[in-house]
Amino acid sequence: MKLVTYISAIFFLLLQTATAQVQFEAKVSKTTLGINERLRIDFTMNDDGDNFEPPNFDACGFKVVAGPSQQVSQSWINGRSSFSKTYSYFLIPKSRGTLTIKQASIEIRGQIYKTSPVRITVTAAVELPKDPNYAPQVSVNDAIHLVAEVSKNNPYINEPITVVYKLYISYDIGVKSWRELDKPKYNDFWSQNIDIKELRAEDGTYNGEKMRYVVLRKTVLYPQKSGKLMIEPLSLDIDVQLPSNRRNFFGQVLLIDDSKRVSAGARTINVKPLPEAGKPENFNGAVGRFSFNAKPSKTTLNNGESLDLTVSVSGTGNLKLFTLPKPTVPSSLEMYDPVHSENVSTPLSGMTGSISDTYTIIPQFKGDYPIKPLTFSYFDPSVGKYKTISSAPFTIKVLDGPANASATASNGNEVQKQALTKTAQFKFIKLKTKLVNKTEGDFFGSTGFYSLMISPLLALPLLLLIRRRNKAVAADVVGNKTKNSNKLAKRFLSEAKTAMNDKERFYISLERALHNFLKAKLQIETSEMSKMKIAELLQNKHATNETTSALIRLIESCEFARYAPTSESVINADYETAVDLLNQLEKQIK
Repeated sequence: MKLVTYISAIFFLLLQTATAQVQFEAKVSKTTLGINERLRIDFTMNDDGDNFEPPNFDACGFKVVAGPSQQVSQSWINGRSSFSKTYSYFLIPKSRGTLTIKQASIEIRGQIYKTSPVRITVTAAVELPKDPNYAPQVSVNDAIHLVAEVSKNNPYINEPITVVYKLYISYDIGVKSWRELDKPKYNDFWSQNIDIKELRAEDGTYNGEKMRYVVLRKTVLYPQKSGKLMIEPLSLDIDVQLPSNRRNFFGQVLLIDDSKRVSAGARTINVKPLPEAGKPENFNGAVGRFSFNAKPSKTTLNNGESLDLTVSVSGTGNLKLFTLPKPTVPSSLEMYDPVHSENVSTPLSGMTGSISDTYTIIPQFKGDYPIKPLTFSYFDPSVGKYKTISSAPFTIKVLDGPANASATASNGNEVQKQALTKTAQFKFIKLKTKLVNKTEGDFFGSTGFYSLMISPLLALPLLLLIRRRNKAVAADVVGNKTKNSNKLAKRFLSEAKTAMNDKERFYISLERALHNFLKAKLQIETSEMSKMKIAELLQNKHATNETTSALIRLIESCEFARYAPTSESVINADYETAVDLLNQLEKQIK
């Protein structure tokens, strides 16, 4: 009897094991992480399998920094057996956004099992906690620091502040290369990058320790609203060389390659609103220290001549962010729209220079015309007060020409007659006419009459066809977007060609041309563009691997060249490469 019971129990356990459900799943350490953090992913199964195939992490937007490591555990508790096998990887993201880790697969008992895709949200860099058990040795973690130095944390609206990004490097390590992972964003700021022509290493200190540093980026910011404004961080991926404990045959220290991701950290700026007390009515947003002038080119002129009235502001402040006051002149003076000009440079201290509006004025009648003074108000943040400047008044004297009818004097019921003077603008009325007799037949019943009667009937079908075609064109949203993107790509490529002497403008235009071309051909929005997404879509469109790789390299070159020194030959080569790649893709994409 006992033998039968044992056999039944063994059979039941074997049956339970055979019919147990196979589980194969992917588990991540977190679903939201900063671009400077690491992600752990475990592929776990409850039965042993073969031919494990991990996803292509590189195509998913991740770089493998460790793994795979394998763990196997098996236990027997209360008559039940359990089995677990895990493949583990450590990953770092390549870019911000929503990334998807695709399926992994394994073969268990002749069947293929796959994990579910995992969506990971990558945000801006976050501050990482320091390890309290960290040993005080030379390490890449303490040898590189990226710092964002802000000139002022509590400016007024439209008061300039500067952000200087410095990379501090220990004397004990070397830097091979660096790449921008995440560019800083200046929401609610007007920003101007200052071109750095050459990267130079200088001596400095960080937390009391002597280090080298390199200034990577300088930016001037003008806050456009009050309150707490966030400057998102700059993040870099840096390839370094660290000294090891080993030496070569000649006694020289051997170096090992490593990589480090650093972030400048987010900064919060508390922007003060401009005071309401004492604000002039004509205040137009000017903040800084300025001088103001309204000057005519001449004040005495003859009939038919013109003068130029130049209204100008010079000094230091937000010169590009406000409008100049407009002069008021009598109706007898014809004033044309102004020609605006700017002579503004942007050093670290903020915008400096001058702006002006030049009005052309032409008198219509002779006489004396007084011009009222113009007033210009601005806020001086150094003293926290508004200031108002007035221009000097002047009078325009027109020596000759017709008299203004409104200025003629009357004597009783008679109006004094003025002598009429012939000018370029006013000519005598012709008193003689030259009429030519012309004999014409009746219009009614003529060929022209019947043509006009029939033409609306003939035009009706054509109008219906045109209307139907316009509706079809308007309904084709994708087609319209494609046409617009194609036009923009050609326009920005043309702008890039004309801006070869201006490095930053050239690469901005070239990058926009590439983006609009890809939007037209791949039906993708700019917000969705990533190098992996572009490569994947181009392969689906039958573009060759060589062309795709060359395009990705060109996009990276555009991103890097805007913030690094370059030469005229490189700019010409990048332009020729872009033209050639667009022509190749035009033929290859299906």
